[in-house]
Amino acid sequence: MKILVQKFGGTSVADLDAMRHVLSKVQKGLVNHDKVIVVLSARAGDTNKLLALAQQWSDTPDKAECDCLVSTGEQVSIALFSMLLKDNGISARSLLSWQIPIQTNDDFGNARILDIDRDKLKSLLESYDVLVVAGFQGMTEDGRITTLGRGGSDTSAVALAAALDSCECEIYTDVDGVYTTDPNICSAARKMDCVSYEEMLELASMGAKVLHIRSVEFAKKYKVPVRVRSTFSDDPGTLVTKEDASMEAVLVSGIAYDKDQARVTLRDLPDIPGTAAAVFGPLSEKGVLVDMIIQNTSQDGHTDITFTVSRRDLTKTLEIMQGISEKIGASEILHDVNVAKVSAIGVGMRNHSGVAARAFTALTQEGINILMISTSEIKITILIQEKYVELAVRILHDTFGLDWDIA
Repeated sequence: MKILVQKFGGTSVADLDAMRHVLSKVQKGLVNHDKVIVVLSARAGDTNKLLALAQQWSDTPDKAECDCLVSTGEQVSIALFSMLLKDNGISARSLLSWQIPIQTNDDFGNARILDIDRDKLKSLLESYDVLVVAGFQGMTEDGRITTLGRGGSDTSAVALAAALDSCECEIYTDVDGVYTTDPNICSAARKMDCVSYEEMLELASMGAKVLHIRSVEFAKKYKVPVRVRSTFSDDPGTLVTKEDASMEAVLVSGIAYDKDQARVTLRDLPDIPGTAAAVFGPLSEKGVLVDMIIQNTSQDGHTDITFTVSRRDLTKTLEIMQGISEKIGASEILHDVNVAKVSAIGVGMRNHSGVAARAFTALTQEGINILMISTSEIKITILIQEKYVELAVRILHDTFGLDWDIA
């Protein structure tokens, strides 16, 4: 049985006209496949309306009940679209997560998928040509509804494809693929024909909004081929797949940026064993994700530690740092929200030297000061003043020739 999984986001199911575009994609999918599983998000704006409703009823909405509430957005989408399919003579039915089931842990609001009943799915596919599944949601072992976090419908789709022996998965959105950078700030940005799982993971983690990062993790782990396409065109889009030799020939594949950054510095900490653990342990316990870290060379037995966190975690971070300062001592706690990260990403970095030097030289020539640097095997990330982000993206995009078509 040849199965295709197709996922459509909120703008793709926003109204009847948009859903008719989705219908045409499903009909085309059935031409080349025996069965199609359609994963739908809530209609554009519905989830935000439901979250606002929760805030009207409660200043601190219970997370489990909030999941129960916001999951109804997807229920509306799948019911309406299933009606459209049936009216067009297609054998279909809608499915909520608990009807499969898609089992998750109990981290309400950001649950992780643990298991999918593939036998139930295959049995249902014997009876229907199209299954319309609510994305973004799952259920706990004891039957509570959960949601997977923003962008979770991508993860739902890839997980379903993985459960069905890594069949093909198409992610439809309002853009026609993955670009070398954000085309809204760089007119020379070019759509990529293919990108490796590793590169897509780095792009997603650094702010590219095309795919949910956990969906890419699933795709990489289970070797699911994922194609990012537009609902509103016939462009073949971008294939996210395993790395091959041709990808390594390209030095840098994309430039990403992230403005959701805040820099925190603790001055004059005692430079003794355990200081770093005392700083970062409490942050971990409170669920604060720390990204870039710099510890200065010791002077007179003291050192400075600087790190970055998401802006939404800044208030919590400063409260924790104040408590740490009172315990181990720090002369000053500084913070800056006017910063942002820019990253150059490419698997070709593994086999080529000089990438960092070229990037730093190009930025220096434009007078952009680098505040912090971090690297991985296929990524170089710099922290700069936020006001220079768009300029830095365009400079790096040009420096590495990403506007050129690659044969």
